Amino acid sequence: MRILLIILGSIALVLGIVGIFLPLLPTTPFLLLAAALYFRGSPRLYEWLLAHPHLGTYIRNFREHKAIPLRVKITSVTLVWATLLYCTFIIAKSIWLQIFFIALATAITAHILHFKTLKK
Repeated sequence: MRILLIILGSIALVLGIVGIFLPLLPTTPFLLLAAALYFRGSPRLYEWLLAHPHLGTYIRNFREHKAIPLRVKITSVTLVWATLLYCTFIIAKSIWLQIFFIALATAITAHILHFKTLKK
């Protein structure tokens, strides 16, 4: 069971890291999942993740404050809209797919903005 938890935690960690660069893949939820799985599977990996200078910050900020830094909110919302507007007007040929992309961008934006903004 311990090995399975470590493997699943590592998959969640990779998805979280990819989410930093891909706007449609959420970073913080995957990092929180990785932390939870590492906590149960490997205390050493859990401590490493929390102590990581970049990734640990996402987890600590969210766990302690349930908030997202303003810069991260702005970047996330901008990338979501840029990606989905590109998909809407360049890739999608169907009006229903275009409506879906706009609705998806709106839903993701609402989800991001419903969290408090982390004040320094």
